[in-house]
Amino acid sequence: MPDPGTAILPDIPNLRDVGGVPTRSGGRVRTGLLYRSVDLSRITDAQAAALAALGVRVVYDLRTDDERAIAPDRMPPGADLVVADVMADDTGASPAAFGPILADPAHAERVLGGGRSARFFLERYPAFVTMPSARTAYRRLYHGLARPDGRPGLVHCTTGKDRTGWAVAALLLVLDVPEEPVLEDYLASGPAVAPLMAPAVEEFRARGGDPALLEPLVGVDPAYLAAALEAVREGYGSVRGWFADGLGIDAAGIDALRTAFVEGG
Repeated sequence: MPDPGTAILPDIPNLRDVGGVPTRSGGRVRTGLLYRSVDLSRITDAQAAALAALGVRVVYDLRTDDERAIAPDRMPPGADLVVADVMADDTGASPAAFGPILADPAHAERVLGGGRSARFFLERYPAFVTMPSARTAYRRLYHGLARPDGRPGLVHCTTGKDRTGWAVAALLLVLDVPEEPVLEDYLASGPAVAPLMAPAVEEFRARGGDPALLEPLVGVDPAYLAAALEAVREGYGSVRGWFADGLGIDAAGIDALRTAFVEGG
């Protein structure tokens, strides 16, 4: 099994192949079909060409309108863009809304202190499961990946750790990957995005803010993923049930994903 913390192109933060992990039946998720990363707003022409060389045909952008306006993707040559706005029904939860908060440490303390920053994510992850815009967005992603012309794909949000983290975790689970490697892949985003987040944390510190206040925002936590899985169990019974009843992806659609993504077993 490849190390989930190993980037394919180290100069693009959190760019990793979703494949290579084993399934319960003895198969393995194919590599080269789906990548995950931070947003593509900062990539160079050479990096865009490198993504094209990996075969990326479709970029699935899970960000809000505000995030895309502030930092539009630079697309790999020849790739199509699919917008799948997870948080469209709750734009106040967008990472774009945190800029003004972090500019004022006193305001940040009022908004995020006392454990509120962690509670924010403990509430957001269940919303990835239940919010209508999230279900529409993830349905668009998985329907696209089930089609030959929708892959190889690259899925991202802003940092590639939360909306993307759930997107990849749910896909791997419905492909029958055990929870342990799914969690391992999810947690690998923490160290992968830390260098990207470091300048904002240091600027916050320089303004007199306490960096510990930001830890729940810039990292990942098993409790966040557990909160989403609990919402799945409560509302749909299983991840397969969420795909079927929450996203409207029937057994044939799930089988199409498994046929495309799983080899052997």
